Amino acid sequence: MKFNKQKSPHAEKEFGGTLGATCIPVFLPLTVLYLLCVCRSPAASVLQWPPVLPPTAQLWDPLAPVLILGWMALQSFFYLLPMGKVSEGMVLKDGSRLKYPINGFHALCVTAVLLTLSLWLGMPLGYLFELLLPLAVCAIGVSFLLSLYLYICSFWAPHHALAQGGNTGNPLYDFFMGRELNPRIGSFDLKYFCELRPGLIGWVVINLGMLMKEVELRDSASLAMILVNSFQLLYVADALWNEEAVLTTMDIVHDGFGFMLVFGDLAWVPFTYSLQAAFLVVHPQSLSLLGATAIFTLNGAGYYIFRKSNSQKNQFRRDPTHPSVANLETIATATGKRLLVSGWWGLVRHPNYLGDLLMALAWSLPCGFNHLLPYFYVVYFTILLIHREARDERHCRAKYGLAWDSYCRRVPYRIFPYIY
Repeated sequence: MKFNKQKSPHAEKEFGGTLGATCIPVFLPLTVLYLLCVCRSPAASVLQWPPVLPPTAQLWDPLAPVLILGWMALQSFFYLLPMGKVSEGMVLKDGSRLKYPINGFHALCVTAVLLTLSLWLGMPLGYLFELLLPLAVCAIGVSFLLSLYLYICSFWAPHHALAQGGNTGNPLYDFFMGRELNPRIGSFDLKYFCELRPGLIGWVVINLGMLMKEVELRDSASLAMILVNSFQLLYVADALWNEEAVLTTMDIVHDGFGFMLVFGDLAWVPFTYSLQAAFLVVHPQSLSLLGATAIFTLNGAGYYIFRKSNSQKNQFRRDPTHPSVANLETIATATGKRLLVSGWWGLVRHPNYLGDLLMALAWSLPCGFNHLLPYFYVVYFTILLIHREARDERHCRAKYGLAWDSYCRRVPYRIFPYIY
């Protein structure tokens, strides 16, 4: 295969361009480590100055790389097992379709069986609390190494296999965004694997470790910890049960696989999304039955909106003539596709984001109101979804033209009805 240095001349730079691509790989890993340090401190104050800094000895444990690499190997093994069906992705530039194993939920179930067996045999899963910092350091290291490997290998990929947004010719920016769209080792799709497997299932395992640590310290798990674990397990299980839907997302279809996605999948998700559970280990919260019921209802409402809107969108994409979507109002586009302007997608342009944010709030509320740290996820996720919505708007306007303008007039609110 030829060495490919050809670049996309019209690629628009995002995330602050070269400056953002230089700063983000420095500051985001430091943010992960800082949040974990704050979470373990007595004050748990994100605004404390000078900031809480651990001794360097706490950043390393020889067990950490063994666990990280072993975990990646285990999930890779599950990925390759002939479980579940095989689906085709979207049509690529060369007219081909890649095949993907839809067995993420199977991997979650097998992982749960192995964890249950390990706990029955006496494995000290609560020790993950002591290992959080070393594990995060190793996950960050793996993210940099994998991103470097992907960047170097992309120069041997054919031009049609490159992602336009990460193929600008600027090394720092392309390393960050990812040059190749679907890097594979044989049939093993690296981006698809990392998107939902090691980080997402790892998040659930870390949460369970925090629950077991609380049991060690206080002889039982608190209601707050049980709610956080249950809500987030539902979210992960839902994502893996509906794994096929990820094949039509921007991450898979549009974005290259570079540091942005690698770090997000392998380090950011498991170690920042589990902050609420880690916080509750050091800062236990009492929760009334009324309060728990209200939080449960909020999470249920968010999940209902999230799942129903996503299911409606996915059904419409698969079969617009299906009885559940056949009577919905649509707008024709020049591409031949139609845009939904009724049902959930007539309420706001991104009802799934609205459901996501309601669930995010419900995950933080069990941690009380005395600290800002547990609400980091809500703040971050709001910023992320607003930014993602803006990216969606640009891509859809470029793709659908006047039809998108007509859709925006019909559905003026982006995420929050009557607000935004």
